[in-house]
Amino acid sequence: MAEYIPPAIDWVREQVELYEGSGGTEGTTLRDTGLPCIIVTNTGNKTGGIRKIPLMRVKVDGGYVLVGSYGGREKNPVWVYNIRQDPEVQIRDATEVFAMRAREVTDEAERARLWEASVAAFPPYAEYQERAPRVIPVFLAEPV
Repeated sequence: MAEYIPPAIDWVREQVELYEGSGGTEGTTLRDTGLPCIIVTNTGNKTGGIRKIPLMRVKVDGGYVLVGSYGGREKNPVWVYNIRQDPEVQIRDATEVFAMRAREVTDEAERARLWEASVAAFPPYAEYQERAPRVIPVFLAEPV
């Protein structure tokens, strides 16, 4: 079994530990925003280790939209590369855990619809895209 590699950023690691450690009864909102988040478990594309990352909860049609915003930074977050290599993910939404397969959304109409839902769930995504010198990747995680 692969080894769990905790997030390097302190607040991210603490969020994951609180969320997972409580069985999804605590830490289910992103810090001081009060907005719901999920925990995405994936496999590291270089390490093969188990990685966990909190992302905003954007639920659409029984799936979850995963937005690789990284706060509008120049580069994609590492999890984007992890999922591109191995799309099998686990999503923890509060106390429920689902095995899912994520796919990068490239169809313009589908991406526009999912982006709109993402911005509605977490308005800063619009500002992040304006700031980012890249097109922010959008994935849809769907039940296996």
